[in-house]
Amino acid sequence: MRSPLAAETAPPAPAPAARRRARFAIAPARHAFRRRFFPDASAPEWSDWRWQTRNRIRTLAELERVFQLSDDERAAVMRRTSGLPVGITPYYASLMGREDPAEPLRRTHIPVGAELVTLPGEDDDPLGEEPDMVAPGLVHRYPDRVLFLVTNFCATYCRYCMRSRLVGSKGEHTFSVAQWEAALGYIEAHAEVRDVLISGGDPLTIADDKLDWLLGRLRRIGHVELIRIGTKVPLALPMRVTPALARVLGRHRPWLSLHATHPDELTPEATLALDRLADAGIPLGGQTVLLKGVNDDLAVMRALMHGLIKRRVRPYYLFQCDPIRGSGHFRTPVTTGLELIEGLRGHTSGYAVPHFALDAPGGGGKVALVPDAIVGREGEDLVVRNFAGALYRYPDPGGMLGAGKARR
Repeated sequence: MRSPLAAETAPPAPAPAARRRARFAIAPARHAFRRRFFPDASAPEWSDWRWQTRNRIRTLAELERVFQLSDDERAAVMRRTSGLPVGITPYYASLMGREDPAEPLRRTHIPVGAELVTLPGEDDDPLGEEPDMVAPGLVHRYPDRVLFLVTNFCATYCRYCMRSRLVGSKGEHTFSVAQWEAALGYIEAHAEVRDVLISGGDPLTIADDKLDWLLGRLRRIGHVELIRIGTKVPLALPMRVTPALARVLGRHRPWLSLHATHPDELTPEATLALDRLADAGIPLGGQTVLLKGVNDDLAVMRALMHGLIKRRVRPYYLFQCDPIRGSGHFRTPVTTGLELIEGLRGHTSGYAVPHFALDAPGGGGKVALVPDAIVGREGEDLVVRNFAGALYRYPDPGGMLGAGKARR
């Protein structure tokens, strides 16, 4: 197979034969949105992921054509001259509230004035990835696994993105074949690397042949046991999950870590995309960033976790929002995440309860956080609290856990 071209470019226009391929199913609400805001687009064009990426909403004029912007939103868009761009696929925009600036998905993608405020502790690289970058786009922090950044292109740009310094930009953090090869060479030379997480940008915005080539190269490295792909595409650009893409992924069997934000993303189109992936034998895990005013409500979080499970996606991580510059209006207290986990544990299927974690600033890595169920000790017994708040004595002769802990 031929080597891929540079990975950072937007997808090209489809060939005439590609336009005749079977259309991706469109829900009635999306048909109505298309007819109102993109009347020149045919249904086959709407259901083509390349059309969606080429027609992303990116400018103030385009935003105002679809949304009734608040004064704060309009001023923030006008003041934004650098950094993370605006980019919303027409499909994803159709899921957002057009009049209400507080609508959850809208809040995650349209800039507001608070984004221009830097709070103490915020940074462009809050996870400290740059010092651990051993090759262009390759971060080696944990002993047996690496993070492989393969593109800076995303279908949509989340305003709380932990890699806003990289995505959507041009310059030193664009990615090319030579950079891919340098990273692959490092992985080949380090037999301790058994797990490769492919991220970016969004790797599923790369064309099928290029992605096939990349996954094939990794699969030929004998000590690489696990390949993972981090993506939001099935929820923000579900028409990208074509039968052809499902075949490519099914051939190489990576795990997919899906960035899921809110139950409103779980549309019929997203369900079809997830079904295609699951039917192709792709293990699916969910990752959710905890966001103030978006998903920090127990009923919303439960609906999201249940919706993912129903679609064969196992919730894996609930992340505390990273202290990326300008993200303070999205961050909740850490206790909010613990309370949400406590509200899920015992009240729903264990498979539907993610791990709550934060990334320690400066390169400390992920730290798992759990509600404290240990009350203390009474003699040889450990005293624990269950999901309903009831206390139980558990025989633990010789144990020290809970010793000296004050009963509450």
